[in-house]
Formats: sequence, C-alpha cells, structure tokens
Amino acid sequence: MLNQKNQYVSKSKNTVSLAITKISELIEIIIPFFEKYQIQGLKNLDFSDFKKVAMMIGAKEHLTIKGLNRILEIKLNMNKLRKY
Repeated sequence: MLNQKNQYVSKSKNTVSLAITKISELIEIIIPFFEKYQIQGLKNLDFSDFKKVAMMIGAKEHLTIKGLNRILEIKLNMNKLRKY
C-alpha cells in the first residue's frame, strides 16, 4: 500500500512494515525515532551499527574503497554478535 507521502506501508495484526527509499528519511525520521524509543537488548547494538552505516552513507563515505571496507567490517561484526 502507498500512503499519502509516497512511502510504502504494510500492516498486519501485530506488525507494521515501512519501506524507506531515501537515506535522508532514514537519518531524519527513523533514526531519531529509535533514539527516542530505544530498542532493548542486543538489538540495540545492531541499531548502533546500523546508525553508523546510515550516517556514513549520508556523508557519501560508501563511495570510497575505505568507506565501503569500513561498512563491510561493521556488517561482519554484527553477524558475529548474533552467533552468541
């Protein structure tokens, strides 16, 4: 379903899914929301890494080899946390 702001929203009984297509919306809307209403447990560590990557993409750091390698390093560390 497409809402009035051209964002894709899907609702079911217990969940809501929102597809964000602009990095600016992620940085200006979604990240502040989850900073205000913090995620609990280990998922908060994933959010912290997710935020780092989003900020790097917003600053266009992902367009350099160094930035891309840093993003891949962050991703690998996220996967390691989930194994425990």
